[in-house]
Amino acid sequence: MSVPHFKLVVIESPYRGEVDRNKAYLKLCFLDSIMRGEAPMASHKLYTDVLDDDDPNERKLGIELGFAWLRAADLVALYTDFGMSTGMYECLRLIKNATFRVKFEMRKVDADAIRSIINTGPEAA
Repeated sequence: MSVPHFKLVVIESPYRGEVDRNKAYLKLCFLDSIMRGEAPMASHKLYTDVLDDDDPNERKLGIELGFAWLRAADLVALYTDFGMSTGMYECLRLIKNATFRVKFEMRKVDADAIRSIINTGPEAA
């Protein structure tokens, strides 16, 4: 069996705040990455399923575990349709300071896809 080579991509996108919207957004980010022929990973999807993001110690551990993946990544994709979170800024700072030597790029997903996850108008209330 031949195993195809996919670029290993760490996805950075907002999580805290509007968590439901941001989880839906993360799915769009994953799909965008997959459609680019990449194998994406997002620590804020994986670790928030098992660690308590509201517990400062567990949140810190989750962030550190996520940063460990930067050693293996071919690329970090920062998805910025909803701005950048403090965690995203911290990741970018570590990359720019060469703590982790990994390429990065800023991305946005399709505007129609974004509209599909945002409640608009009085009928959404």
